[in-house]
Amino acid sequence: MPNAEKKKYSTGYVGLRPLMGVALAVGILTTGGCATNPVTGKRELYFLDEGWERSAGKKSYLPLQQLQGGTQKAFPELNQYVSRVGYRVAETSDRPQLPFEFVVLNNPIPNAWALPGGKIAINRGLLVELQDEAELAAVLSHEIVHAAARHGAKQTQRNIFTQAGLVMLGIGVENHDYQDIIMVGADISSQMAGQAYSRSAELEADRYGIRYLAKAGYDAQAAVDLQKTFVRLAEDKKPAWLSGLFASHPPSRERVLANRKSVAMLKPGGQRDRATYQTVIHDLKKAQPAYDKLQKGYEVLQTGNAAQALLLAEEAIAIEPREAHFYNLAAKALARNEDYARALSMLEKALKRNDAYFDYYLQRGLIEQKRGNTALAQQNFMQSTRLLPTAQAHHGLGMIAMANGDTNKAIKHFQVGAANQSPAGLKSFSMLTRLDLPQNPQRYIRLEGRRNQKGYLTLTATNRSPLPIWSVSVQIGIHHPDGRPSPKYNVTFPQQIEPNKTGVTPTHIGPFSSDAQLANTVRLVLISARVVD
Repeated sequence: MPNAEKKKYSTGYVGLRPLMGVALAVGILTTGGCATNPVTGKRELYFLDEGWERSAGKKSYLPLQQLQGGTQKAFPELNQYVSRVGYRVAETSDRPQLPFEFVVLNNPIPNAWALPGGKIAINRGLLVELQDEAELAAVLSHEIVHAAARHGAKQTQRNIFTQAGLVMLGIGVENHDYQDIIMVGADISSQMAGQAYSRSAELEADRYGIRYLAKAGYDAQAAVDLQKTFVRLAEDKKPAWLSGLFASHPPSRERVLANRKSVAMLKPGGQRDRATYQTVIHDLKKAQPAYDKLQKGYEVLQTGNAAQALLLAEEAIAIEPREAHFYNLAAKALARNEDYARALSMLEKALKRNDAYFDYYLQRGLIEQKRGNTALAQQNFMQSTRLLPTAQAHHGLGMIAMANGDTNKAIKHFQVGAANQSPAGLKSFSMLTRLDLPQNPQRYIRLEGRRNQKGYLTLTATNRSPLPIWSVSVQIGIHHPDGRPSPKYNVTFPQQIEPNKTGVTPTHIGPFSSDAQLANTVRLVLISARVVD
């Protein structure tokens, strides 16, 4: 027992995640090697291979699309156009064999990102800011380099080393709370979108991206013009830009100068094609007032003004009836006023326009649950989680399972929901506690034994759950070094213990001459506890 623990005897729940983290860290740290970077030609530490890149990118690509507004469906020609330009550039890259994919996200924030394995996304909010096809190609070529040069994989490797170091260090530190160490697992790639790359990685993506751009037949000067625009917008401190592309790809005058030098080494000329680009994004730009109303609608809905949100949604629909998100806003506003029939009608219209976005199914499930249509609610929650697991959907499924008497299934859903700190996640944690605490009180209660001033054993129980508890029962065993039979005593805390509070109860066991004697003699077992109704 560590020295810091000799002053008290305690029991508590420690999960398996730290041990799994240690195993992962040890495995990775002992299987690394060196290889040549396919873009730069440099020798680098290389323990996440192309197979990992392909798998990680594929696994995270669709969930990240869902999380960031889903695919832009109202203007399918945008996806076709962006993909055509993207593949044209990707063919000139140093890793054309990667399974490249390109998608336009229905997100107003000006941004673009790449996952390992060549999974690339660009937001509609960035498309409306670009001037021509060459600028679009410059954005995509930059992201293609991030994928081809393994920037995401290298960032992941650094994260793993850091986390592994923390785990290794934690093992050697006495009295460390291992529950606070969360080891990076299989979903590491979900951290890649929007991450801030290093200065060297950004310059590298610019330099080789310009080469790809020129090889694909575009005017490389577009990369300079684009970076100059980014610097100007950054200096203007535009909020949307600061929270978008600039957060993960910070512009600088250094990058402008570096791009000029790279372009100067190439043969001048190449395609810009402003006319084609502006024609393709014409409808998107024309719909911008409707998207502005969508954003304003959600802002007023958060303040409780459902009527104004509905009006804004209807005005947006009148401008651009092909956009499913507008109908979803209308449905949420109608549901806020308990007009469930009209809300469901709006969701049907949203799904006709885009049947592959999680939130439409989630909202329909929430409404059907309120109407008492359990089977329909369950069906929609399940479809929602297939697209993107959320705390709301799993909380709804947990409540349905509990109503059906399937406690084990309810616990599983609440466990998933409780992993999120949203309001729905906190509700799931409360329900999980209510179901699981009576069976596994040691997960939620920290039990300790200490000497009082006269040397007798005093028990403390700290409630680490979100609910008040009572009837905390403890079995006290006395260990005799000489092998004599050990007597056992049962003690119940007399008081109700609120969340994050500690209850105390004395015993008549003792006296003990020292803390060490108590620690070596007393064995505590948490028998039961109950949640206050």
